[in-house]
Amino acid sequence: MTQEKRNCLHCGKPIQGRVDKKFCDDSCRNTYNNQQNPESVNLIRNINHTLKKNRKILETLIPSGEVLAKTTRERLTRQGFNFKFYTHTYQNKKGNLYHYCYDFGYLELDGDWFLIVKGKEV
Repeated sequence: MTQEKRNCLHCGKPIQGRVDKKFCDDSCRNTYNNQQNPESVNLIRNINHTLKKNRKILETLIPSGEVLAKTTRERLTRQGFNFKFYTHTYQNKKGNLYHYCYDFGYLELDGDWFLIVKGKEV
């Protein structure tokens, strides 16, 4: 049984080891894959990261077993919440507009206060 010579897809160095190995090390694999992904994929990755971070912040503000909480804009901002990114909005019958990050949302109240909610409809 003859072994074919395999070379790293990024740097071209000979590869030793597993038959299905394509890169000589993790650095070459990461560099190669980052070059293959267009900027739009990186943009989407960054947006998704921000949305997940926003969701996590909202989730941590609601006490265990509760579905509502109040907090300030300053507290949200201090924790790294980005108000530009949300997945959808919901307007209730009273006309209040909730912004959601997946299943956690917020309603802007008077005086830089926010109502944090869990679930789609309040």
